[in-house]
Amino acid sequence: MKTLCIISCGNRKIWDKNPAAGPTKARFVYIGPFATKCRQYAERFYPSSWCILSAKYGILFPDDIVPGPYNVSFNDRKTAPITNERLSAHALKKGLKVYDEIVVLGGKNYVTMVSTVFPEKNIIAPLRKCKGFGYMMGFLKNSINKGII
Repeated sequence: MKTLCIISCGNRKIWDKNPAAGPTKARFVYIGPFATKCRQYAERFYPSSWCILSAKYGILFPDDIVPGPYNVSFNDRKTAPITNERLSAHALKKGLKVYDEIVVLGGKNYVTMVSTVFPEKNIIAPLRKCKGFGYMMGFLKNSINKGII
């Protein structure tokens, strides 16, 4: 069974810390604590099959280049985030339809979006039962430290 892990992007980006960073690999762009912990989890348990769901760029593989700063959010429609239709086409173009199951690390909106894009796949949302951000962070930290998915 082939599994893909999709992690959320984040509001804090490398250019917030280093405005001169220039074009950067996606794996290094999102520097907020939650995005960082999600990346660590993905790298630990799915080292060769993970990607980032960006509100602006759609699916980003870890080594894809993000050209520079942006501020687009799935939670703010005025910022024009990528649509489900474009995201579905993007997933097909990136070859992601070959996976049997998708692990989603993100909030409820991310899980809903991924479920819409991959309706025929088994969607696993390990953070679904967490009652808030702190619980999500604790779950990810414990999983990484103990090596348990």
